Parts: sequence; C-alpha cells; structure tokens
Amino acid sequence: MEKMGTNHKSSIVNRKSRIVILGGGESGVGTAILGKKKGFEVFVSDFGEIKEKYKQVLINNGIEWEEEGHSEAKILSADIVMKSPGIPDKAPIVKKLREKGVKVISEIEFAAKYTKVTIVGITGSNGKTTTASLTYKLLKDGGLNVALGGNIGKSFAEQVSEEKYENFVLELSSFQLDGIETFTPHIAVLTNLSPDHLDRYDYKYENYIASKFRITMNQTSQDYFIYDADDVEIIKWLSQNSIKSQPLPFSVKKELNQGAFKRNNEIIIKINNTEFTMPIATIGIQGEHNVKNAMAASTVATLLRIRKQTIRESLEGFQGVEHRLEKVLKINNVMYINDSKATNVNATFFALDSMENPTVWIVGGVDKGNDYSELLPLVNEKVKAIICLGVDNEKLITAFGNIVDTIVETDSMTMAVQIAYKLAERNNTVLLSPACASFDLFENYEDRGRQFKDAVRNL
Repeated sequence: MEKMGTNHKSSIVNRKSRIVILGGGESGVGTAILGKKKGFEVFVSDFGEIKEKYKQVLINNGIEWEEEGHSEAKILSADIVMKSPGIPDKAPIVKKLREKGVKVISEIEFAAKYTKVTIVGITGSNGKTTTASLTYKLLKDGGLNVALGGNIGKSFAEQVSEEKYENFVLELSSFQLDGIETFTPHIAVLTNLSPDHLDRYDYKYENYIASKFRITMNQTSQDYFIYDADDVEIIKWLSQNSIKSQPLPFSVKKELNQGAFKRNNEIIIKINNTEFTMPIATIGIQGEHNVKNAMAASTVATLLRIRKQTIRESLEGFQGVEHRLEKVLKINNVMYINDSKATNVNATFFALDSMENPTVWIVGGVDKGNDYSELLPLVNEKVKAIICLGVDNEKLITAFGNIVDTIVETDSMTMAVQIAYKLAERNNTVLLSPACASFDLFENYEDRGRQFKDAVRNL
C-alpha cells in the first residue's frame, strides 16, 4: 500500500501545471516565455488578433496559441490564468473562470514569484511614466543593475526570465494592481489620484482609489511608501486606513520633517539623518507636476544610496518621455506638442496649464467617465480653437461649445493636424492632449502620438 501511495503522489507532482494566458500582447507573451521556462504547460488565447511580432516569438518558443476567439474548454481547464490588464473583469470568459474557482492573476503577480530582487513599484493617475523613467535613469546612472518594466517598455515577466537584473522599476496601472495577491514592492510610490478609468470601476471613484492603494497592501515595516502629501484623496484614504510601511511624503506646499519638500526654489529631501538639496531651475523637465515627479524619483534614489551628485546630474540631463508634452516641431512660429499620453482630464489639466500661448487643442477619444468641468477656466483662458478627434464627440461639444468659438470634428489624425495648421497663427501652440483613451481610432496612445508626429512632419 505504501508503494502505491508514493506512486500516486509523484504522478500529481509530475503533471505539468497548466497556465492559460488571456491576451497575446507584451505582458501575455512575456508571461508565456517565463511560464514555459518554469515548467508550465502554456496556452495563449487572444479574443482579437495577435501582432505578427508576438506570433513569431510564440512560434519560436514552441508555445501553443490561438487568436480571434477563445476555446472555452481549453481555458477553463487551466490551473492558473494570467489576464492581460486591458481585459476587464466583466469579460464573459473571466466571469466563467471565477465561477469555476480558477485563480486569475496579473503578469506582475506571476513574475514576482520568480525573482528575489529589489522592486520599486510606481503608480498614480498621472506622472507615473515620467517618475518611473526618471527613477530608472537615476538608479542606472548610479551604477545599479536595474531594469524598467510593468506598464512601460519590455514585459516584467520576460525580463525576470532573463535572470540578469538585481533591481526593477515597475510602472503599475490600477488594472495590474487589481490582479495581485502577494506582490510586494520594497519601495511603493503613489504620484497622485484623480478620476480615471471609472468605466472599469462601476463609475465609483472610491473603487479606483482602493485599487491604487493595493500597491501597499503586502508591505511590511521594512518597506517604504512615497506619496504626494498635497493630494487630498491620498491624505483622506491614509487617515481612514493603516499601512505597515514607512511613509515618506513629498510636498510643494509645506515643509516636512521626513520626505521631500520645496523651500526657496530648492528641492530638499530629508531621510533619517541625511539631507539632499537641489535647485529646481536646474531640473531638465519643468512645471510643478514635474517637480513632484523629481521629488518622488530622488527619494527612491536616496533610499537606494545613489550619490547626491549623481542624482543632481541625472535630473539635469533628463529630457522627459515620449508622448508627454513632447515638442515635435516649430512651423511658421507655431509649436506642435505631442501629449498623447494624457488619457485623462487631470493629465490634460497639467498640459493646458503649462501653455503660455493661445492654443489650438486636439482632444477626444474614448471617454472614461470624464468630468470636463475642471478644465473650463483653463480652456476659457488659453484655448482659441478645439479639434475633436474621436468617433463620438458629443460630450466635448456640450462641455466647451459655449466658451470656444471654433470647434471642429474629425476622425482622422492627418485631417486634425491639417485643420490645426490652418487655424493656428504666429506664436500659437498646437497641442494634442486628448484627455481620453485612444482605442476608438488608434491601437494605443503611442500609435496616436506617432501618427500626430508623422502628420506634423508631413505638413
């Protein structure tokens, strides 16, 4: 009998665990590579089309895949499912998996189990890409063996499979955080909160906020939480909930005993007994929101013992990220700016606020439950014409029709740029800052931004 028992046990152990991956994009294919390397039986299923470059990777790695539909029986037989962040929980296949009791997790959760490195996790409604890119630059310039991943660049899972990094900087969306159970960043950063993706959170702001704070849920007293102390919603949540990690706030409005703050046009960072100062004027990216991004990134770098001089030099040399207030070209004394990454109202608020000349504003796309009222004073002050670039522009026209004389509709980026060219006069600015997601007309915000830049260059 004993022998039979032993054989029975080993047959269970020897059966390959089966991971099904929903979505054949960057995170899906990265997870597939890592899953295969770790001995899983891997199956990738995408309801839409899989891009050719990703198909080739799957074929080269001998990974089974399907596109333009889901084979339900194959998916429901999974031991574990990794869901790409773009797939909502309301999707029928996800509902069926949950009903069957199959664990559905994010790429971040899956990959983190296979690495013991130091993780910096950065989330927030706005500024997370800039903060993550800047943090990565500070750490890299400081000599750390570091990779950048998550919601930006190469998939976290694929980079974990390469086993060559000692530190990760991860940009994390609320969707990625929704799919974590045990994931713990050693340093968590929350840049700010503003209503975003509310269509995915039953139009309840509090649900979205709770998702963002999941970044802290597994942290211990040995970890750190860096956050904006000027953000009303963050402070409100912290007053009602407890976290175990060490708080390190940043502020441009008040001096702090611990953390980062502004004094006399300088950034000051105080952690334990160390103090670091830097003139704001020397930072490569300008604007109050970027001062905050620089504070958050510098706090991380200070915690990870990067030299003060290295931090200063890196901040001076940082030129921002593509699709975020990116100056494209000046034509006939008109500056064209690509801010395609502004996919919510708050991000567009920063963009319009930083405009110094009369602005032709290209806006629109998939509305995520936007409230445009906070933009009205800025639009009234700074915008001379609006070009609505979307399939459905009705809400934009209702919001701004009474305060801007010229509102034009189009569903083509080339046409939007040509109209802007005709409307803009000397010393004006043409700003693409959509305040919406891009999925009605474009693959993603990167595609939207590149099409804008191509159209400007072809004027």
